[in-house]
Amino acid sequence: MDTRDLYRDVILDHNRSPRNFGRLEPADGSALGHNPLCGDSLSITLRVQGERLSELRFNGQGCAISVASASLMSEAVTGKPLDEIAALYHDVHELLTVDKYTPQRPLGKLLALSGVREFPARVKCASLCWHTLNAALEQRKVAASATPPATVSTE
Repeated sequence: MDTRDLYRDVILDHNRSPRNFGRLEPADGSALGHNPLCGDSLSITLRVQGERLSELRFNGQGCAISVASASLMSEAVTGKPLDEIAALYHDVHELLTVDKYTPQRPLGKLLALSGVREFPARVKCASLCWHTLNAALEQRKVAASATPPATVSTE
């Protein structure tokens, strides 16, 4: 299968049937993400056990790239150690922005996001969920669950 076909099929599938869509109550961390240039908006709620992300849900609305990226991300990070998630974030950021990037670890379905690189205006759509995840993890470290969610904007 051609990379473009994979990109199209995976993006369409995750946009039509997003995985881990919804909210977690209670949550250990949460954040709101917004891309004012295109109107994408999402929230992430998560639970952490020890140093591992045990559950993640996202909610919101956006373009097909934004929704599919959040869905793919949710599958890729759930159950992973936090340090592995940080490394994965780096790989995905490079995948979205560096031509002919070779990931340091297997990315599975996340490789479908490489097609976004051909459309620079869409990189923020694909990366919004990752920035929002980082904000939710940071908020969890410094605040009790009663603290208002962190907010991220990709302008």
